[in-house]
Amino acid sequence: MTPARGHVERLLDDGEEHEHKLGIWYADTRRRRASLDPAQRAALGVTWA
Repeated sequence: MTPARGHVERLLDDGEEHEHKLGIWYADTRRRRASLDPAQRAALGVTWA
């Protein structure tokens, strides 16, 4: 299941909350996956159909 483009993860780091726009990162990475070299694609650990 893929995150919606507007999905935001809120994580605590040293008592401070930070927002990470996971949905945008995922969508952008998926769109440019053809330009990534094989090592970069493998490091992501994601398999796209």
